[in-house]
Amino acid sequence: MDIPKGTYGFRFAEDKELQLCVLFAAGYDSITTSSYRWDGLERADGPLLLFQYTLSGEGVYESGNRTHRVTAGQAFLAEIPGPHRYYYPAESNEPWEFIFLLFRPNLILPHWRRFLREAGEVPYLPVDSAPVRLSRIIVADAGAGRISDPLIASSCVYQFMTELTRMHVTTLRNRENWPENVRRAAEFIELNYSRMISIDQLSEHVSLSKYHLIRRFSASTGMTPGAYLTRIRTEKAMELLRGTGLSLETIAERIGYSSGSYFIKAFRNLTGLTPGEFRSGVDSLAYRKLFFD
Repeated sequence: MDIPKGTYGFRFAEDKELQLCVLFAAGYDSITTSSYRWDGLERADGPLLLFQYTLSGEGVYESGNRTHRVTAGQAFLAEIPGPHRYYYPAESNEPWEFIFLLFRPNLILPHWRRFLREAGEVPYLPVDSAPVRLSRIIVADAGAGRISDPLIASSCVYQFMTELTRMHVTTLRNRENWPENVRRAAEFIELNYSRMISIDQLSEHVSLSKYHLIRRFSASTGMTPGAYLTRIRTEKAMELLRGTGLSLETIAERIGYSSGSYFIKAFRNLTGLTPGEFRSGVDSLAYRKLFFD
């Protein structure tokens, strides 16, 4: 995709009836002079959030007492105003090429700060990742005049931020990235969901203390081992509810619950439906399957 160089600003009139994300500017630049320098405490155009992604070369991003060399594939995220500086290093002998987005914090600040907490303020993002591809599209659309009203601009900003948040969560929960003992614990649950599984039994199987198992499992999968077991049992229950005429008591027994009443409670807590409502579709959509985050 050809990205036009330059900075594109947006100053759409505020719609008092609609809450919209606000795109302030987007651009693609190639810097070769050390006069390029921004100080987050000296800028008067905030409040703003800045996402700047390096395509080639390198720049420097300083935040508090930390100094980062931002190279190809890295981004930095800055809140303006704020105690940070970023600049082109005087000793560099190649251009610093980057794309950037500036937007108001309206509606997206919780997404932004969650990503910062989990990924850090100078994260690595693959060039083919959804947030980078979207940022390139936004700059290209800006240059072509396709971001022509505040609704389009708002959609661009919100989609970018949700993909940024989603990318980190997806990477975190990608099974290939789980530690070996977490994968073994998950496989044990998946194979033995139909019988009672205690945390003691699981921790012994993977040679971890209960504390370390819960902490590592939760950090890798986004849920505790107990919640993962409930998820697996619920998915198996949905298959049996839709694919067989087995009674609720029989299904409860097959998936490892001690009673039908406990099965109903666990199923409803996760899906918002009783097993009977899921099976019949009465007063609800006739779901074949439900997906969980």
